[in-house]
Amino acid sequence: MKTVAEILKEKGSQAVHSIGPDASVFEAVALMAQKNIGALLVMEGDRIVGMLSERDYARKVVLMARSSKDTKLREIMTSSVIYVHPSQSTEECMAVMTENRVRHLPVLDDDGKLVGLVSIGDLVKGIISEQKFIIEQLHNYIAG
Repeated sequence: MKTVAEILKEKGSQAVHSIGPDASVFEAVALMAQKNIGALLVMEGDRIVGMLSERDYARKVVLMARSSKDTKLREIMTSSVIYVHPSQSTEECMAVMTENRVRHLPVLDDDGKLVGLVSIGDLVKGIISEQKFIIEQLHNYIAG
């Protein structure tokens, strides 16, 4: 069973994109489009104060007929951000995502420092590679 640390290592050193809470929703969505990502951390300095996902945008701006240029992130962001630690397993992360209906989890070390972000896609990719390895090992064992 892989850990979050192993998933982050396989991803390589990718920047975790963030934006400040006083930025407009338009700026955040433009950044997500530019970086081809589905969520952004909302940070004040080194502290996570929220998260914005495409789902937040669709439900809290589009469906509420708000202006993305006039709405600040702090007005619509998800402020209770769920996170995981590097030592947690992919299965634990999948359970957290399923229970909380989220697709992205910030990864914080024991000191509360941000060390990465994992998505549902990252976890599925990790699980598939782990299963392929097990299948190869079983095949080699059976084939002798």
